[in-house]
Amino acid sequence: MSEELPVVLIEITHPGLSAPIRLSTDNADLIEQTPAGQIRGTRSTWRGADPDAEPYLFIVASAILPSDLKDAAAAGSLVLDNLTPEISKLARSYTDLATICLAQVYASSPDLVEQEATGLQITSAAITGTEITLTYTREERENEPFPKRRMTRSWYPGLHQ
Repeated sequence: MSEELPVVLIEITHPGLSAPIRLSTDNADLIEQTPAGQIRGTRSTWRGADPDAEPYLFIVASAILPSDLKDAAAAGSLVLDNLTPEISKLARSYTDLATICLAQVYASSPDLVEQEATGLQITSAAITGTEITLTYTREERENEPFPKRRMTRSWYPGLHQ
């Protein structure tokens, strides 16, 4: 196993959740041994998580991040294996938007973030028997107010000469 294995950490938050859902694409750390088997995941401090009490649980997933390129879509998607009926039930239970944050780290250094996208809004969840596809979007740069202030003499004196 390579020490430079890329890992995606996922955090989903919603006002209706008592705690964020933390997921990981890496199963390197043994989180808990149960009679039914092992629970594996990643221990990381990303976004203030306590590595011992709040690990990122392993799930098979693939992610496409929203692009910052000029003509690219401001949307991305996350495809999760639909392992239990509880996952589908949770995804269907909310009618308002949840927030998702993604980070790419390496398995050898799960606290060192190489790339991240935070504050993305989940806009839809397509659920089949085998997978859940979450679609999310970032605020489009075109929607950012510009300029932030009025062009007045007090703020921009050089414009009125």
